[in-house]
Formats: sequence, structure tokens, C-alpha cells
Amino acid sequence: MIDVVLPCLDEAAALPWVLTRMPEGYRPIVVDNGSTDGSAEVAAEHGALVVPESRRGFGAACHAGLLAATAEIVCFMDADASLDPADLPKVVGLLAGDEADLVLGRRRPLSLRAWPPHARLGNAVVARRAGLRDLGPMRAARRDRLLGLGLTDRRSGYPLEMVLRARAAGWRIAETDVAYHPRTGRSKVTGTVRGTLQAVRDMRRVLETV
Repeated sequence: MIDVVLPCLDEAAALPWVLTRMPEGYRPIVVDNGSTDGSAEVAAEHGALVVPESRRGFGAACHAGLLAATAEIVCFMDADASLDPADLPKVVGLLAGDEADLVLGRRRPLSLRAWPPHARLGNAVVARRAGLRDLGPMRAARRDRLLGLGLTDRRSGYPLEMVLRARAAGWRIAETDVAYHPRTGRSKVTGTVRGTLQAVRDMRRVLETV
């Protein structure tokens, strides 16, 4: 079994598609980060393990899912239908084949609407600082090694901190292409310039402290 952590805030409309496309042998862990649209109930109805996390923040939700996971290999991906769970085996394959210690799904947008220019620019700036082409919200690593990194950010800087601490620890980091779809509903981050700028600020703070 492989655990898949899905941080979730008001994604009731997207969850049915995401959860019904989860590959066999992959257990979805939906971390409800204060949803008011019934996301937790929808996730439970579709067979996901639902973990509540009252502290708001993308990193808080991700880390709560990591702590709840029990599988040797843990994946992370967004719950907004922008990423297809069918791509998870390709990401995990590099890890299971001992070709890497952390694998990131490098997004290939299927349309301009999938990745607005301001969001793509913000990602490119931060990813370049981390020595990557994309910060890759779909990713996979071994649970015990992730816990050993001692990740502390609980906001939007969590994915970047994971990469930076992994690189500092000598991990092999690989990227592989995954499709990037227009998300269901409006993004809390890339849906607005303000949200994108806040995420960039969170990541800049991580760059300055890690």
C-alpha cells in the first residue's frame, strides 16, 4: 500500500473525480483543513481516510497527513482535480526503482487556464532558486525519511522546505512530467495575484532560513 496525502480546503466539487481515479493500492488520506462545503463527508463517502487539521495552512495539512500515514511510501498531491491520480505510479516508479529519494511531478499544463502566467512566473522564480524546473505539488518519498527532515513550515513554504532540506541531506531528487489540468473551482493561491504573492513570500522566508 502507498498513502496519498491530499490537503483539502473546500474541495467537495473536485474530490469525487480525484478519489475515483486513485490507482489500486493507493490509499487517499484527505486532510480537511477547515472546509465548510462538506468536503470531509464527500471524502469519507468515496472511501478516503479523513484527517481533521484545525490549524490553517497548506503545510499544516500536509504534515498532518504525513503523521497519519502508515505506508512506507507517501505521496502528496492537490485535491482540486488539477492533478490526475493516474500519474502517481509514474512518480512512485522512480522512487521504488531506487532512482531517487524524492520524486516531483513536473507540471505540463494542458491549457493556459490550468496555470495562469502570474502563478507560473512565481513558481519559476522559486523553483530556480531550489535548482528545479518546478516545485511539483505531486511528489513521493519514504515516510520515515520525510519525518527525519524535521520540516517546520506550516504554510505555503512546506513543499519548498522539503526540497531544500532533502537536498541538504544529500537526497537524490528527480522530476518527471505529469499533466496539469484546470482546477475545479477557484484556487486559494494561484486564483489571485494576492494569493500567489503570499505564497512567494512564504517560500522566500523558507529560502532565507533553511
